[in-house]
Amino acid sequence: MSISEDQLIIGCQKGKREFQQALYDIYCDGMYLVALRYSKMQQEAEDILQEAFLKVFRNIKDFRKDSSLSHWIKKIVINTALNHQRSKLYLYPMVDAEELKDWKEQEYILSNLGYQELLELIRELSGGCQAIFNLYAIEGYKHHEIAKELSISEGTSKSQYSRAKSILVEKITSREKYNETREV
Repeated sequence: MSISEDQLIIGCQKGKREFQQALYDIYCDGMYLVALRYSKMQQEAEDILQEAFLKVFRNIKDFRKDSSLSHWIKKIVINTALNHQRSKLYLYPMVDAEELKDWKEQEYILSNLGYQELLELIRELSGGCQAIFNLYAIEGYKHHEIAKELSISEGTSKSQYSRAKSILVEKITSREKYNETREV
C-alpha cells in the first residue's frame, strides 16, 4: 500500500508511529548523506540524523507546505549539523581575506571528482572549512547567508571557502601524482 505525501504528513502530525516509520524509511538514506557531508565520522552523522528526525517529528505539526517535505527535512538536517559544528568552530582559525584569487582551475579539478571521492575529501577538512564548503558549494547558500547562519563575517565565509577549495585541490593533485608514480 502506497502512502501519499499528504497522508504521511497528516499521520505524522497525529503522532502515529507507522507513519513516522514510513517517513523515516523514505528520507533517512538521503538525509544521512547530507549529515555525512557535515561530519567527520559515521557515528557523528548518525547522531545528527537521529537528532534531526526527532526535530522533524516534534515540529511536523508546523509544516506549512511552503516547500517540499524533502526540502523542509533537509533544512532541519543541515541546521542540526551546523549546530553540531558551531560548538567546534572556535577551534579552527578563520581569517578575513582581503582579496580572493581566481579559482577557475580549482573548480575544474573539483568538478571531475566522483561523489564518494569528494565526500571523503570534504570530511577531511577542518570543521569551519567543511561546513562552509558544504553550505556554499553543495547546498547553494550565499556567503552573506552563511555569515548570518554561522555568526561570522562574510569575508570569513569567503576566505574559508577559498581555503577549503585550495586544500581539496592540493589533496586531489597529491593523489594524482601519487597514482602516476605508482603506474610507472
